[in-house]
Amino acid sequence: MSLAQPQSGLAAEYLEYDALGLAELISRKKITPLELLNAVRQRAESLNPRLNAFSQFFYEAAESQIKAGLPKGPFSGVPFALKDIHLQMAGTRTTFGSRVYRDYVATTNSTLVERYKNAGLVIFGKTTTPEFGLTTTTESVLYGPTRNPWNLERTSGGSSGGTSAVIASRILPAAHGSDGGGSIRIPASCCGLFGLKPTRGRVPLGPTAFEGWNGFSVHHALTRSVRDSAALLDVSIGAEPGSPFFSAAPEKPFLRETSTAPGKLRIALVVEPYSGSPLDPECRKAVLEAAKLCESLGHHVEEKKLPLESAFLTNTFLAIFYVSVARALDDGAKALGRAVTENDVEPVTWATAQQGKSVASVDYSRAIANSHQIGLAMARFLQNYDLILSPTLAKPPVKLGLLSLSPPDISTYGRDVSEFSPYTSLYNVTGQPSMSVPLHWTGDGLPVGVMFSGRFGDEATLFRLAGQLERAHPWTERRPTL
Repeated sequence: MSLAQPQSGLAAEYLEYDALGLAELISRKKITPLELLNAVRQRAESLNPRLNAFSQFFYEAAESQIKAGLPKGPFSGVPFALKDIHLQMAGTRTTFGSRVYRDYVATTNSTLVERYKNAGLVIFGKTTTPEFGLTTTTESVLYGPTRNPWNLERTSGGSSGGTSAVIASRILPAAHGSDGGGSIRIPASCCGLFGLKPTRGRVPLGPTAFEGWNGFSVHHALTRSVRDSAALLDVSIGAEPGSPFFSAAPEKPFLRETSTAPGKLRIALVVEPYSGSPLDPECRKAVLEAAKLCESLGHHVEEKKLPLESAFLTNTFLAIFYVSVARALDDGAKALGRAVTENDVEPVTWATAQQGKSVASVDYSRAIANSHQIGLAMARFLQNYDLILSPTLAKPPVKLGLLSLSPPDISTYGRDVSEFSPYTSLYNVTGQPSMSVPLHWTGDGLPVGVMFSGRFGDEATLFRLAGQLERAHPWTERRPTL
C-alpha cells in the first residue's frame, strides 16, 4: 500500500490534516471524535504489524473518554498517543520498554497527561521505546524492532522511535515524546518530522517523579507541522507543586510565535562534530543547504566553533547517565518484587548500570556542578548569537541492529552510538531548547534533519524561525511508501 495514495474513505481524508486541522473539523461538526478515533484505529491496525510502533492500545478507555464528554480545548477530539516511558496514565501499563516493568499498571495520571486530556486529546495507545530510553534506536527484547516508514530496514531513531514511526506513516499527526540525550530530535531527523526539545522545567514531569537524569530529560512531542508543536507546548507548560525546575512563562503563546517574523537572526554554524567523529556527506550537505536557506531569508550565518572540550562534556553527561541507570534498575526491584538481575535486562543496560555503581559520589556531585559550568559557557557564547545551527545527526538513519541494547558486539556499542549522534546531548546538559527541522532527504529517500538550538528559555525564537522555514521550504507533503 502506498502512503502517497492511502486507502479510500475517512482514513484517507484525515491524513491531509495536522492535529489543529482535525480539531477544527470536529468543531465544525464535519467529523465526530468517535469517527476520527475509528479511522485512526483502522490505519493503526493496518500498518502497525509492519512498523511495530505501538506497544499497547486501549481503545475502550479512549471511547469512554469521548462518551464522558471532552473539554473544549484546542485539540478537542484529536487522537493521541503517549510514549511508553515515565508518564503515568491510570489503568494503563508504563513498561519503559523493559521486561522489568512489563506488568506495571499506573494508578494515577501524570500532570502532563492531565493537561493533555484537558486540552481535549483522546489518548488511545502508547508508542514503543528502547529499554529505559537508553539508546538512539527503538529496538527492545520486550517489543522487538520498530521500523522506519521511509525504509523498513532502517532505524526510526530513539528513544521516541515508536512515536516518529507513527507520525511519519500518517497514523497520527502528533504524539508525545521525551528527550534525555536527543530522543525527540534524533527520531525527528530519522523520520522527516519536526521535533522540539523544550527548555528544562518548561513541561511538568510529576508527580511520581519530577526529573529524569538530573534534569537532562524533558518531555514534549513530535509533529508534522510546526504549529502543532507550538500549540501542544502551550497546553503543557506551567509550574506544578513540588517540581525542582520551572521556566518563566513565555511573553505570548508559542502558537502565535510560529506566524511572527523572526527578524534578522545571528546564527552560529557548527558543522563538524566536537567529538571529532566523522560526518556523513549527506548530513554535511543538509546543514550547509540549511545555512544557505537561512541566508536567503535574510539571516546572518557565521561558521564558529563552540567553547567546549569534548571529553569534559562527555564525562559530565556519562557520569550522570550511568548513575541514573543504576538507580533505575535499583528502583525496578519494587516492580519485580526482587532485585533486578542481569537476566532481566539487556546487555548494554546491565553494563551501564554497573558503570553507574562504580561512579564515586564525589565524581557524581562534580558532574552536576560541571553541567552548570557548561551551561554558563553556552549562555556566554549566545550573547553574540541568537541560534546555533548544526546537523542533528552525523549519519542518515542506520540499519536496524547496530545501535540496539543487545548489540552483536557490545565492545563497539559506545563508539557506534557516539558516531551516530554526537551533537544532541549538549543541549540536554545545558537545558537549552533545541529543534530538529526536516529540510533534507538523501537521493535514496532517507530523511536528514538539521538542528537549531537557542538560549535557555527562548523557544519563541526557535518557533519563529521554524515557521519561516516551513513556509519557505515545506515538508509536510512528503510521504513514505510502505
